[in-house]
Amino acid sequence: EGGGGKEEEDGSFVDCGVPNRLVQIDRVLTPGIRCTVQLDIKAYESKQKSPSKKGVMKGKVVSPTTPRDEDGIYWGYTTRMAPSINAIFEACPYEGGYDLKVGTSERGDISIDDPKFTLRKKRTTKKSKSKADATDGDGNDEQFDHLLIVFGGVAGIEECVDADESMTLAGEDSKKMFDVWVNICPYQGSRTIRSEEAVFIALARLSPYIARNSTASESKGKKQRVVRTEDVEFSDEAISEESSDEE
Repeated sequence: EGGGGKEEEDGSFVDCGVPNRLVQIDRVLTPGIRCTVQLDIKAYESKQKSPSKKGVMKGKVVSPTTPRDEDGIYWGYTTRMAPSINAIFEACPYEGGYDLKVGTSERGDISIDDPKFTLRKKRTTKKSKSKADATDGDGNDEQFDHLLIVFGGVAGIEECVDADESMTLAGEDSKKMFDVWVNICPYQGSRTIRSEEAVFIALARLSPYIARNSTASESKGKKQRVVRTEDVEFSDEAISEESSDEE
């Protein structure tokens, strides 16, 4: 990511966080505009002979989704404002909508601690030709492309549904909107959980199930090699790198 700076005819100079080096992109941007820049690995090794361009690298402006689409890496998030809970589904930016919808509630049908819990799409009434149509070769759950996780307010998702005048569904039937209706924190120990706390708890607890889906879809049946990290030993006698000589 880079921030637009000085403009020139050949392209603007942006600061991408590379120490002591600016990046000249392939287009002219208004100063202050943020952009995603693709850098060639060779750009780090190149040395400019001209004193006027000392420490300058070349870069190409790309879509903010390029790192995720091409390399599958996390590259930040975008925010979409929805005026109602129904708009979350109706204004979905993905063709075909969200193919797996998870609702979180303390009144969930299943606890995430239940050994039978899994992220699975709702079974349709249409009969599958074979078991392979609903699962992959290893018998795992159906894969999904776009996962939606919904959190309610203090009174839960049910209150949000009741407050949405565009919906005929009753709040007590909110679970019908989702493929999975789960209690993320069954032993919360308090009457309510703050929404900002619920987000971290839910993402942490659902992460293994989401990663399992990602691994299965990317590997396509290939067994992945798990690399074990080296154990690090700590000692009170060892001098910390952050300690000063005076100490």
